[in-house]
Amino acid sequence: MDVDTRLLRSFAAVAEEGSLTRAAQRLYVSQPALTKQIRQLESALGVPLFTRSRSGMTLTEPGRALAARVPGLLAGWAAALRETRSAASRADRVLRVGFLASAANEATPAIIAEFARRRPGWRAEMRQASWSNPSAGLADSDVDVALVRLPFPGQEELRVAELFSEPRCVALPATHPLAGRETIDFRELWDEPFVAAPPETGPWRAYWLAADERDGHPVRIGAVTEHPDDWLTAIANGYGVALAPESAARFYTRPGVVHRPVTGVAPSRVAVAWAPADDADPVVQDFVRCCREVCAGT
Repeated sequence: MDVDTRLLRSFAAVAEEGSLTRAAQRLYVSQPALTKQIRQLESALGVPLFTRSRSGMTLTEPGRALAARVPGLLAGWAAALRETRSAASRADRVLRVGFLASAANEATPAIIAEFARRRPGWRAEMRQASWSNPSAGLADSDVDVALVRLPFPGQEELRVAELFSEPRCVALPATHPLAGRETIDFRELWDEPFVAAPPETGPWRAYWLAADERDGHPVRIGAVTEHPDDWLTAIANGYGVALAPESAARFYTRPGVVHRPVTGVAPSRVAVAWAPADDADPVVQDFVRCCREVCAGT
């Protein structure tokens, strides 16, 4: 019998939290979607895994037996996946580098050049991820190392080295009443609709909405996008405004969109991240050193 590892992860979260609500928040999925996944797993196994009540979710005897095994199964699968993909890239002398949007900004070419100097014969293969994957593929073992923006879901399970920070700005339709201002206070944007990342990105979405910097003022969502081009189009069409790194004004421009400095929000932080299993990997660690040295120098 085949079982989707996604269902096992959902089961493990509910077993640990004892609550569908808390588990859904932890996994950044809706409660109905999580309920459906648990029922799918119970149907596949042919046994009830939880006793449901108003006080929460209690494991049945079969549920306790499965809960004892699932963490090891998931850890073993993650390790096998990471080692298999890593072995394939190592055979080709390729380091897979995930990144989001502008990566490490203008420092990126220098990082790649320094890696090539340090590792002759190796190639850093840059793989851009969508905003629905804020670990840039690292959490799924699709890449060996990643240039990311903090915070993102699951970063506590990875190694993260902050490289630099930059102010955030706001991207506005060129016709917006505030577009002619030199600087905008974030409070002036609280009632504006925002172009947001998908809900499942959790803290990533919340950070770019500055949800914790609104004094409890509710967020209005005008559109949801996963890619920079769609993001720019939504803003240009007047569906909302959006916070962005200051560098977006250099890397992501188009007619109909203007970027303005914004005060009252914390800066954006750029980091390099890798899996704990790669602490001793000399190629990954060479890339991390290149990131640190180049960004320290700029």
